[in-house]
Amino acid sequence: MATRPLDAVYPVVFIDAMVVKIRDGQVSNRPIYTAVGVTVDGKRDILGLWVGDGGEGAKYWLAVLTEIRNRGVVDVCIVACDGLKGLPDAISATWPLATTQTCVLHLIRNTFRLASRADWQKMAGDLRPVYSAVNEADAKARLAEFDEIWGDRYPAIRGLWNNAWAEFVPFLDYSPEIRRVIYSTNAIESLNARMRKATRARGHFPNEQAALKCCYLTIRSLDPTGKGAARWMNRWKPALNAFAITFGDRPFTTNH
Repeated sequence: MATRPLDAVYPVVFIDAMVVKIRDGQVSNRPIYTAVGVTVDGKRDILGLWVGDGGEGAKYWLAVLTEIRNRGVVDVCIVACDGLKGLPDAISATWPLATTQTCVLHLIRNTFRLASRADWQKMAGDLRPVYSAVNEADAKARLAEFDEIWGDRYPAIRGLWNNAWAEFVPFLDYSPEIRRVIYSTNAIESLNARMRKATRARGHFPNEQAALKCCYLTIRSLDPTGKGAARWMNRWKPALNAFAITFGDRPFTTNH
C-alpha cells in the first residue's frame, strides 16, 4: 500500500499511530503509523501504513515522512499531529516550508487529564478564550488569566501549554475555515478507531503482514456508498478556498 506515486502537493497531511499486538517470538505491542493527506481537490488520500518497532518515535516518523516525500510529495502546507517530542524536527527536515500543527483537541484533552473531573466544566469555559483567540498576543493574555484561576491548583497545566506553545500558535494565524479542519486530528483518529476495533477483535497477529492486511481490508470496507467521501469534500471546500488565499505563494493549486 505504501508504494504508489503520490500527488506533488497536499494542503494538509494528518499523521498518527496506533498499537497492535504482533507475535514475533513473543507477543509485543507494535505501532502502526498512518498518514492521511487531503488533496487539492478536497479528497481524503490514505498515503500508507507502516509497522514500527517498540513505541511510537520521531525517528521512525522521519523515515515514514522521507518515504512519502520520495514517492513524489514535494510540499505540504500543514502537518497535523499529536505532541510527540521530536516530531516537529522530523517534519521540518522533510518539508522545510511545512507548518507543524499540534492537535488542539489533544491539548485540551491532556489539560483535563491533569485536573479533577469536578472542575472540567468550569475549566472548559475558562480555556476556550485561549484557543479561540484572535492572535498569539491575545492567546497569551487569556492563558495568563486561565493560570491565575487554575495555576495554584494545577501547576502542571501551565507547563503543558508552555511546552506545546510553538506548535499550537500556528493555529491562531488561520481563518475560521482552516481552524475548523485542523482543530483536531479526527480525520485520522476515526480511521484508526475502525482499524483498532478490527485488530482488537483478532487479539494478536502472527506477523507484520497479517496486521497490515487486516488494517488494509478494514480501510477498503469503509464508505461503500461513497456518501462519506461526498460529505468530506463538501466540508473541505470552504477550507480549500481559504488555503488558496493563505498559501497563495505555494504551488498547491495544482498537482500537475
